[in-house]
Amino acid sequence: EFSEPQPDLALLVPRDDFYKHSLPRPADVALVIEVADSSLAYDRAIKMPLYARAGVPEAWIVNLIDRWIEVYRDPSTAGYTTLLKILSGKSIAPQAFDDVVVVVNDLLSD
Repeated sequence: EFSEPQPDLALLVPRDDFYKHSLPRPADVALVIEVADSSLAYDRAIKMPLYARAGVPEAWIVNLIDRWIEVYRDPSTAGYTTLLKILSGKSIAPQAFDDVVVVVNDLLSD
């Protein structure tokens, strides 16, 4: 598999060299975030399975159409085994940064 999807945002595991000497690999990624409206079907069907197969532990889709965050966790070779939908007005913390709380409404423009 040579696919290298480019997420809208990737949060990396901190490293002493700040990735100065090499690019991040899938094992360095703590969370990827896609912001989707017209790309929603592609992000779900293509990108999420690729991230799961690469072992990215958590991926989010900020779903601008339905106005929620889709949280994908527990990757396997078949895809993510856990899907959470965090609705408008609710909040979520990434597994790797559980002290950072994200409010869904803060990510959705009016």
